[in-house]
Amino acid sequence: MEDKSVYHERQRLQFCLLHALNNLLQKSSRLCFLTRLHATLPVLCPELGPHAAAPSSLETEQDCFTRAELDAIAEKLDHEDPEKGRWTPLSVVFKSHHNKLTGNYDVNVLISALEARKKTVVWHDRRNRASSINLSSETLLGVLLNIPVRRFAGLWRGRHWVSIRCIDGIWYNLDSDLSSPKPFQNLNELTGFLDHVIGQGAEVLVIFHDKL
Repeated sequence: MEDKSVYHERQRLQFCLLHALNNLLQKSSRLCFLTRLHATLPVLCPELGPHAAAPSSLETEQDCFTRAELDAIAEKLDHEDPEKGRWTPLSVVFKSHHNKLTGNYDVNVLISALEARKKTVVWHDRRNRASSINLSSETLLGVLLNIPVRRFAGLWRGRHWVSIRCIDGIWYNLDSDLSSPKPFQNLNELTGFLDHVIGQGAEVLVIFHDKL
């Protein structure tokens, strides 16, 4: 049975990084959009005045990410890229750090986005087993995985972002490809899963609340 208290964004195009970030933070990009829209209402519709109905307390959280914000981060990274001078007609769509149409953001966008929220991103040394990760750390937010995937009967190969987070004492696989969050029975099952995906070529990023 699906736990309705666990926020879970489903996969759309190649926006798995956006979904993974919001699943990690447990914040809805839709509610974030509504909050920012509400902030612009007095400008767009002056007749509403300052008393336009405000979103609920959940919707006023500003930690969530939107496609527009990640696009802006990617564009800034593109602008600062020393290779930006090598322009081709495809550069209009296939940017250095994302795809203009489908998303497909890279790890540089992820790190910049989380650091903007005062989070710390630590790469896990793949030579070490998952048991070396301190999953009981008080400052641990969760784990992000970048895993190799095959789609369309193996004809297309790519990589996919997945969030793992502990919520109310239960660790969940918040993969946007899943129909609902998948709880782990215990830490042994979680570390076994992490060791398995590392063995399949996954990269593991450990996310902490406080930026160092």
